[in-house]
Amino acid sequence: MNTTRCGNFREGAPRPRFRRLPKALGLVLALAWTGPAAAGEGAFARAFAEQARYLATEALAYEHGEGVPRDQAYAALLYCESARLGDTEGMYALGWMYANGRGVERNDDFAGTLFAMAAAKGDEHAARMLRYTGEYTGAVPECLHTPSSQIVQRWPVEALIARLPAARQAVARMLAELAPNFGIRPEFALAIGLTESALNPQALSPKNAMGVMQLIPATAERFNVDKPYDPEQNIRGGLAYLRWLLAYFEGDIALAAAGYNAGEGAVDRYRGVPPYRETRAYVERILRHVGQERHPYDSRVVAPSPMLRKLRLALEEEHES
Repeated sequence: MNTTRCGNFREGAPRPRFRRLPKALGLVLALAWTGPAAAGEGAFARAFAEQARYLATEALAYEHGEGVPRDQAYAALLYCESARLGDTEGMYALGWMYANGRGVERNDDFAGTLFAMAAAKGDEHAARMLRYTGEYTGAVPECLHTPSSQIVQRWPVEALIARLPAARQAVARMLAELAPNFGIRPEFALAIGLTESALNPQALSPKNAMGVMQLIPATAERFNVDKPYDPEQNIRGGLAYLRWLLAYFEGDIALAAAGYNAGEGAVDRYRGVPPYRETRAYVERILRHVGQERHPYDSRVVAPSPMLRKLRLALEEEHES
């Protein structure tokens, strides 16, 4: 890594200032999905843009200690997640931090890539900064590939619930309170509930999935739900299914989410997330907002999927070859 290219960029570069949004608003906007038929791809794009903007404003607060303890390392994580969601200011700000070694180890290659990304989206400041970072290499920090679990851990569930419409807060609180009884993290349970139905107890999908957790009749019967439009009974059934899926797929959140959306049989058949567009988008949304790939599970609930062993053996053989 070149350690001199950004010397003239230190301290004096212009930094954008953002209008701060209420805490947890971005997360709620991005999670509050009612399904592709109801929302459409445009709504998703707007939700993710709002989420990215929220993260950038929070990052600015942590970078400068405005209303929160100053924490530049955490600010860099927030900027990176904002950039990962496509926010131009997040790209520029993270590039600035890498160029100056603020909250992260200085890396001109990362800075150059981030400035180039922002410049490609029309940011004039980023375009000017490219002359300091040199030739664009395409190198990016790992956080642009995988969301950091530290971000989600700092979003209190209560703060998220408080930003929901009043009609949904009681359902959200019930879901968050019941989740630990099934060994489910409240954040994961809320991500599923919000994505499935926007926490609407009366929701009914074209595929006859019912209630808050969108249980189809077969799943409702399987988990002893005889009143699918009763919020508590529906939530308990959905959580029981999530617990089962986590055990079956040994804590793999992507596979558990795919199983919830498409059925565990489809996951087994395709040896991973099925290639269905809806399921892949669903899993991506859940992972994006849970911020973790693994979840604790109870191995006593069910024996693991035979597919997992076959998949591991195939990966080992591929590695050895």
